[in-house]
Order: sequence, then C-alpha cells, then structure tokens
Amino acid sequence: MALRPQRGRLRLVEPVVPAAPVVEAQDDAGDVGAAFAPEERGRSDVRPGGARAGNVGHRRRSAATGPAERGVGLTELPDAQLVILGARGDVSALEQLYRRHAAFAIHLATRIEGSARDVEDIVHDAFLRAFERLGDLVDPAAFRAWLGSIVVHKVRSRMRRARLLGLLGMGKSSEPVDLDALASPAASPHMRAQIAQIYALLQTLPADDRIAWILRSVEGHDLETVAQMTDCSLATVKRRISRAQHFLDGHFVDSTNNEASS
Repeated sequence: MALRPQRGRLRLVEPVVPAAPVVEAQDDAGDVGAAFAPEERGRSDVRPGGARAGNVGHRRRSAATGPAERGVGLTELPDAQLVILGARGDVSALEQLYRRHAAFAIHLATRIEGSARDVEDIVHDAFLRAFERLGDLVDPAAFRAWLGSIVVHKVRSRMRRARLLGLLGMGKSSEPVDLDALASPAASPHMRAQIAQIYALLQTLPADDRIAWILRSVEGHDLETVAQMTDCSLATVKRRISRAQHFLDGHFVDSTNNEASS
C-alpha cells in the first residue's frame, strides 16, 4: 500500500469502490475516499440550483394532481414532485423528503466536521432552511444537491465560529476526530490512524480549504459540483483544494515508509 504514488497524491488505500468521474486532469486533490465509510460517497447525480433545466414547468404541471388522486404512494414519487407538493404545504411530502435524504445530510456533515457531535442539530437546521425555501428551488429534481449545499454552508458557519472561539480562548480549538463515524468497518487500525492524522491536519486549515478538499477527495464529487456546493467559482475551488493538498503532502507522516527505511 503506497501513500504517495508517482503523481504525488495522497492515497490511504487502493480503491475498493468505483472512483468518482474525473472531469479534467487531476493535479489538485488526493484520493482517500476508499478508506472511509462508503455510504453516500460521490453522489453528485444532480446539481444545486438547476437553473438550466428547461422542463421545470412541465414537471410542475405533471405534479398538479395529488398522489392520492393518481393512486401513487408518496414513497414512489420522485423528489421533483415531492418538492412541489411540499411547497404547497403537504406535510407528508416534506416528511418523505426528510426520510429520503436525512442519512445523506448527516453523513455529509459528519465527513466535513470529522465528528458526529452536533451534526443532527446542523442537519435539522438545514432541513428547516430548505423547507422554508422550497419555492426558491428552480429545479425541483435537484433537491438532494441543493440540500447538500445548505448543509455545507451550515457546517462552514459552525466551523468558523468554533475556530474564532478557540482563538479567543472561549472554546475548544478543534473537536476530537470520531473514527467510528468516519472510517469504513473494514479499515485496519493502520488506516484508522492515517484517517485520524489527516483530520488532525485538516482541522488546522481554513474552513473553506478543508471543506473543498473533503468534498473532492473524500466525498468524490467532481470539481464543478464542489464549486456549486460551496457557492464559489471553479478557479477558487481549485486553489482551495490545491492549498489543502500541498499542506497535507508536506505534513502527512507515512509510518509505513518510516518503518521500511529504518
């Protein structure tokens, strides 16, 4: 198992799940996702906003009839129709959206935070925000990714506040890494130690760099999706990921290589 392949990118283990689609030459991110719990990794099938969707009006019209009138259960409806029904005040549709995407939101928040502590509160606030603004979602089918961008914003705000309180001596500078929430059950003790080291290093980085790197290298999203989820330009995302990767490359200690050289 090599931690530093020829291209100089950080790798914890050889991939055991299909890698996320590569949209361009990757010289700015590591590939560590395989050592992490695989649930929901790299789900970027839809994108936030959906401003380019040309058939939104058609989808809205197709959902004009309620599910009961069509003889269709809520669990069988796509997100687009649930969003439209929820925007009209259908509580059951909102409940179904929550049940369908709560695990994804909790998983995403935990990966970014590095700990499961307080993520339920973050996700709760994110769903409230999303449900209050359902009418603003241009593409109802993009609810999942749109919710993800709200979760990212909530976690980012919390990380920045915690960092400030730590600098002022009014709180902890960082939360302990929750390996049980982050690592795959199949990860060896050595892999778990590497994950702990990576997150300890990431906690010293600015929140924006840390989030961009995790979304790309751990969650496996393509660069365009990371830019959309963090509400910044593609060039900015590349710079953030590159800074984080450069820092990790310079500070990560490969105990395997050290043992081999001794």
